[in-house]
Amino acid sequence: MTPPDLPVRAPDDEPDEPAVRRWGRWVRDLGGSALAVAALWFVIGWVRGPSLPTMAPPLALPNLEGATVELASLRGSTVVLNFWATWCAPCRVELPELVRFASANPDVPVLFVAMDGTPDALRSFAVEHGLPLAQVLRADAEVARAYGASTLPTTVVVNAEGEVRTSYTGMIARPWLWAWTW
Repeated sequence: MTPPDLPVRAPDDEPDEPAVRRWGRWVRDLGGSALAVAALWFVIGWVRGPSLPTMAPPLALPNLEGATVELASLRGSTVVLNFWATWCAPCRVELPELVRFASANPDVPVLFVAMDGTPDALRSFAVEHGLPLAQVLRADAEVARAYGASTLPTTVVVNAEGEVRTSYTGMIARPWLWAWTW
């Protein structure tokens, strides 16, 4: 028994899909992929964030203007602590976002906690990258251990009562900062 003859269509017989529809499908697929990557990026950074006690560890560090900044003196405000290093490429990428966030939200102190560099080298770096000198602090290994900043960048948000609201490892985006500090 032989199979019945089926009509065969040549590729030229099919109507072309309108270009608008092809572009729309491409944009939809790309947008969905970008959204999935962003969600995965967020979840991985949040899961990798250090596990900290409920109350933020004490912090008293010198800034680049020579004054000592104490976390306890900032009670009553939500505070963003960003642990970074001059050699860290992801840190360099996220620093402008943090500076823009700090400028747009002056009621939320953003402290840039440097894990490397001498005060002079950090001052040069801060000026070159637009970091406010009063908000750039120089940390030591003890502070890094207390805040679990073994991978950089690491961001810790402390609420007005001094409790750790969240911790995140990896590059941060401004919408996440707004959500965590609101």
